[in-house]
This record gives sequence, structure tokens and C-alpha cells, in this order.
Amino acid sequence: MEQAISFERIPTRIFDDSEQASKAVAHEIAALIREKNKEGKPTILGLATGSSPKKVYQELIRMHKEEGLSFKNVITFNLDEYHPMEPDSIQSYVRFMREQLFDHIDIPVTNYHIPDGTLTIEKIPEFCRDYEAKIEKLGGFDFYLLGIGRNGHIGFNEPGSVINSKTRLMTLDITTKIDAAIDFGGLEKVPKRAITLGIDKIMQAKRIVLLAWGEHKAQSVAKAVEGPITSDIPATYLQQHPNTLFILDETAASLLTRIKTPWLVDSVTWDRNMIKKAVTHLSLHLGKPVLKLTSKDYNEHGMSDLLSLYGQAYDINIEVFNYLQHSITGWPGGKPNADDTHRPERAFPAKKKVIIFSPHPDDDIISMGGTFQRLHDQGHDVHVVYQTSGNIAVADDEALRFAEFVVDFNEKFESSNAKANKIYKEAVKFLKNKKDSELDIPAVREIKGLIRQGEAKNTCRFVGIKKENAHFLHMPFYETGTIRKKPIGEADIQLIMDIIEEVQPHQIYAAGDLADPHGTHKVCLDAIFEAIQRLKHREYMKNCWVWLYKGAWAEWDIDQIEMAVPMSPDQVFKKRMGIFKHQSQKDGVVFQGEDSREFWQRAEERNRGTAQIYNALGLAEYEAMEAFVRWKF
Repeated sequence: MEQAISFERIPTRIFDDSEQASKAVAHEIAALIREKNKEGKPTILGLATGSSPKKVYQELIRMHKEEGLSFKNVITFNLDEYHPMEPDSIQSYVRFMREQLFDHIDIPVTNYHIPDGTLTIEKIPEFCRDYEAKIEKLGGFDFYLLGIGRNGHIGFNEPGSVINSKTRLMTLDITTKIDAAIDFGGLEKVPKRAITLGIDKIMQAKRIVLLAWGEHKAQSVAKAVEGPITSDIPATYLQQHPNTLFILDETAASLLTRIKTPWLVDSVTWDRNMIKKAVTHLSLHLGKPVLKLTSKDYNEHGMSDLLSLYGQAYDINIEVFNYLQHSITGWPGGKPNADDTHRPERAFPAKKKVIIFSPHPDDDIISMGGTFQRLHDQGHDVHVVYQTSGNIAVADDEALRFAEFVVDFNEKFESSNAKANKIYKEAVKFLKNKKDSELDIPAVREIKGLIRQGEAKNTCRFVGIKKENAHFLHMPFYETGTIRKKPIGEADIQLIMDIIEEVQPHQIYAAGDLADPHGTHKVCLDAIFEAIQRLKHREYMKNCWVWLYKGAWAEWDIDQIEMAVPMSPDQVFKKRMGIFKHQSQKDGVVFQGEDSREFWQRAEERNRGTAQIYNALGLAEYEAMEAFVRWKF
């Protein structure tokens, strides 16, 4: 619900998820197009690329095909393009816009404009002047659709850009290049520059809508919406625009004051979750254990109404301390023959059937390796389900080394498997001559997938999981050979349903890490949720609990955690050894993201950080902890 919040300097609307939000934006654009068509005037749109507007474009395509929405009188100008960049390159924004929108609607080719990444540097200034002149001649933008970078950029107007900046060639900020490395297959392959529409022209648009999805955008969104106007965060300039709206999903909005500390904004309902959220925040903010908080602390930090409900701080403190204490367990599968009234998991059945869903072949050990090991050691029947091949995250030189070994082995021992040897020879030839813009051929993807699969099997052996309890789904949505995946389909969902039906689990663990910059975790989780919804009427599902873990990118907020599994120093070390089984993901991962640490380092520091927060709140001190949130379907 859109509302005026004193902390927010830009109107902001929060949706449950990006799909609902995208449809709302698409419908606003469609209404504008229809209105302008009635007036006999063209609609002038500014468009963005990247993952944020994809679902908006999908909905516009649907409305064109099913509702007759015409784009014949629409003229578009895109924000930016890398330089240098060929229009048919995989990473080209020309190709992106054609594949995501233009090739599926009736817009004339002459009506869409995208900066030309093939120009020589000498010709770019003239092109930029002409680009702006075309926009001015048409009367400016009726509507501009924007995204936001993690460093607060809009377009490629990087930190330091001034509000009256013109369309120009821009040197990319390191954060932008790190994010783009996902698409280019490595930081060193990302262009150093890009042509971008200037902030001046963006600010002249009659209407601006900015989209942001996911936890990794939360910090830049909060700074843009609630922070001071500064060139360090170019999106803050939008505070001065008279008709801008930020459209966010819940995770992108998570650091806004009304979400993070809503009791400071308005009256709240003091249920268990809100009390836990507020008290843990107060404790950590003041650097005082929960049991040491005073009535004065509550009164001075916007929580006097909570205090009035209880009468004294002591009663609130004890209640929240118990909430936290009851989330800690060394028995993630439930403790046999124990009173489970205040335990996060059930005691019965003593031996549970467990499915651990792992989006990539290493998320199981990275995200919940200690819990994974403990579930096995405590006698539960643990199945690990690897949802995708993870092949795009294998470096070319790693695949080449593997392929050359097989070719040499076959030739040395005169292997009779001619078909297999042919595949590996094709891969060797391709990899030795591969261009940066080329997609991997099927033979290379097969080899890279086998590398990841072998590593996953090695991890299962290390933990003690039976060979037949490791399942590899190879979900079709993932197998495109690029970062850009296909939409989730029936085949993906059916694979999940089949394995759940086969195992009939008492526990399901799934990756709830929506900060994953590749987006794979989100798709994998959506498939699991949909499969469970379809199966929830089954008798065995009535006894199934679903626990969500986070991955290498983030951790649950302390107030959200419903099960925390402590780890000893030995268990932390053993988890590290399990992560080391994934050799292709060590020492320079293809898609490292902004974090230069290896995955084992990220996992250990995150797990230690969780334990340190529990300790700071006044709970027992552990070496590390893995955290989970229960999803009730």
C-alpha cells in the first residue's frame, strides 16, 4: 500500500514479489500507450535493460498477443550500451531488447533507439548530441523505466555524476563491472566503458518508475529513498523529480525504516515476531544483552507502547530471551525421546527421511554443511537433490584440463568408446579457440556439468551419504548455456514433484537465499514451492516440515531465525574440508560477485557472525551456527 512516510523522500510502493509488481508497471505503461493512441500521439518511452524489467516486458508481450495492445505508435530510447559492443553479441543491449521485447511486438524497427556500441570514440560525442536532439524533438519522455545499481547508479551514470550530466561515454565503476562479470564470464572481460543517457534527460521525463528486486539492492534503495541527495548515489537525484515512484519487492525494501524498524514510523501490532524483531534490534543497537535492557532503553527508543503492554522491561526481556534460546538445537532432525515442546523440530519420528535441495552442486555443503553432516550422523535417511548442473560456473581452463585428460587417457589405453572420445575432442578444439562472445557448445556444457556432478558426489562420500541418495535433476530451465535462463516450466516442477513423491520426506531443506546474484536460487525455490503446493494434499506431506537456509551471499536476520544449529571448531573445519571437494569452485570462481573471498571463507565468517550475534544478545557462546527459517505451506 502506497503511503506517505516521513523517512521516505521518494514515493515508494512495496509488493509481495516482483511478478505482481512487474504486472502493475506493465499495466501503467499499457494504459499510457492506449491513452496516447486515442489522442493520435506517439508514446515516448525510456527503457532499461538487466534482470529488473524482464517481467514487465513479458507482461507487455502478453498484452500485445492476447489483448491487442499495439506498439506501432510507440517510440523508445534505451538508457545505455557497453562500449565497444557488437549488436549481435550475447551481452549486447541491442540483442537483449530484441529478445526480451522488440521481436515479440509490432513496434517498427525505426521506432526503437539504442546507443551504438560499435562507434569509434571520436564519433561518440556527435552521436550523443544527436540522441538527445531526437528525444527533444519528440517532446521528451512520457515515461521512463529505470533500474538501480548496487552503487546507486541509474543507467551507467556512475557515482560522481552530476544532476545536469548529458549523454556521454562513461568509465564504469568497479562495482558495476563486478556485477557485469556474471554476464561476461569474468571481470577481465567486462568493457571498461559504456554510453549512457545523462541524468539531465532522465530528470526531464514526465513520469519515472524505478524497479528494484532482491536483497542485493536493499542498501542502494534505502540510500536513494531515505538518504541525502548526493552525487555518490546518483539515484538520490530522483528525490527532486515531481513524479517518480519506486516499485520494490519485499526483499529490496527490507532496509527501509518502515520495514526494518516499523515501530519508529507508526503504531504496530506487537505480536511475537514484531516483539522479537524490535527487542533484538534494540539489544544490538545499544550493545547490551537482552536481559540487561531497561525500561529507560525502551522508552528512549520508540518502544514505550510495548513497555506499557508488559509493565516492565524484565518481562519482555525474559520472553524474548526464551524465544532465542528455544531456537538453538544440536538436533536438527529432532531429539529422540525428548520433550519437544520448546524445540524447533519434532522428536517423532526419531529417524526422519530428509531431502536437502541444493540449487547448485555445492550449495548443500556451503550453506548447511554442519547440519547436513549432523543429520547423517544422527541416523536420518538423508537425500541430496542437486537441482541444476551448475555447468556455467566452471572455468574454461578447468574444462579443458578435464577434456584433455580424457582424450589422452583414451588414446594411451586405446579406449573403444569412440563416441565419448569424439565429444571430448570437440570440446578441446572449441575451448582452445573460444571467443569471449561465444556460447559453450553442448559437448563443453556436458563436460562442465560432469565436473560439478563429480564434485557433488565426492562431497556426499565425504559426509557419508549413500550413492543412491544423491540425485541430479538437471532442471531444464537452467540449460541455456548462458546466465539468462528460461522461465520455469512444467518439466522443472514435475522433476521436483517426482523426487518428493519418491522419498516422501519428513523434512525438506531448500535454499531461501534470494540475494543470489545469478537468480538461480529464486527459480529453484519457486519450483519447490509450486511442487509442494501441488502435493500438500498427500498424506505424507501432512508430516513434512520445510526449512529454508541461506547461501553464500547472505544470512537470515536474527529475529527471523527459527532454528540455529551450533557448530564446534572441529565441525567448522570438517565443513571446510567438504567445501574443498568442489575444486572447480576454488581459487578464482567464474562468477565470484562483489565478494573476493572464497566460498569456504564466506560460509565460515557468516556462520561465526551468527554465533557472535547470539552471544551479543546474551546467549551461550558457540564457535559458529547455521540458521534456518521454517516455511509453513
